[in-house]
Amino acid sequence: MSLGIDEVALARQEEQSVKTLHVYTDTIQIPVLVLSPQHETVLPIAPDRFNISIDGGPKFRAKHVRLEGDDPVSLSILFDVSGDESALMSKVSGAIAGLAPLSLRPQDRVSIYALDCALVRSLNDVPAEPTRLQVGVNAALETWINRVKAGRKSTCKQKIHLWDALAVVIRHMSQSRGRRVILAMTSGVDQGSVNNWNRVRLFAEESGVAIFGLRAGYDVFVPNAFQRLDVENALSSLCELTGGLIFSATPKTVTKELEWFTEIVRGRYIVEFPRPLHGAIGPHDLLVSVDKSNAFVRSAGVSVPIVDPATLADPTTVLPDPSLTPEVGKHRVITPH
Repeated sequence: MSLGIDEVALARQEEQSVKTLHVYTDTIQIPVLVLSPQHETVLPIAPDRFNISIDGGPKFRAKHVRLEGDDPVSLSILFDVSGDESALMSKVSGAIAGLAPLSLRPQDRVSIYALDCALVRSLNDVPAEPTRLQVGVNAALETWINRVKAGRKSTCKQKIHLWDALAVVIRHMSQSRGRRVILAMTSGVDQGSVNNWNRVRLFAEESGVAIFGLRAGYDVFVPNAFQRLDVENALSSLCELTGGLIFSATPKTVTKELEWFTEIVRGRYIVEFPRPLHGAIGPHDLLVSVDKSNAFVRSAGVSVPIVDPATLADPTTVLPDPSLTPEVGKHRVITPH
């Protein structure tokens, strides 16, 4: 088919009239956990009290702050039955099933893992429904339950260990669409992982995953535990530096503690701020604080694409006002080896 001269001219006019919409990523959004110094819930905080600093640079106000509320949560639960937490396992099936539909909502998605002789997954990103959760917990713990009933000790050689198991769970969550959270029921003892806890921490931050740890026992609160890098507090460091927290439970309190866990996850603040106009590739230190407060504040990590130099050089690019974008400091982030 051939076009006449008038038709060609009309086609060119239509091409010239087509407008192209360029969309750029210029806002960063992170979940922020805010509790009292004793790790208790606090009264609502005004949005204008939140400050952010990047790599030790000047503090700046958050652009927008709101409660997480009913945002969909992508929750992965890891049962480590190789340690003292086995005392809690007999109670977790009903306790976790009881979280739905009030604490865990229909829009939430849940995955369940157990770490024993090997790492097994019984549920993979399924809706939070009571029956499904209970069946998933029982399936994950089936080998351990049968061994306990028979009074047998484990004779298997553990093929995967805690930090490596958490790395696997984080990788599985990389495509999850909800707020990514891991609940690890573990003592935090690792006996042979290829990865150390700090490498797992960086991986979780890059993947936007907050890790919460649940230990067996009574109160394990230690102020500023994230600063202590000994074996005993490695799990505390991992949790707090990824935007989570470590807490404890007994068989009698595990149901209450799991409900409290979901409450503080939904009670996190979603803090938004502009992306720096000139940011280098690599990890950056992000610090969120609250004005006139000694609150326990921990933020999750996030991975953000840097501005493409070609985009900056493109005359059609509408650049943000530099005075409204954060100034990045010169603090060097130490990465794990």
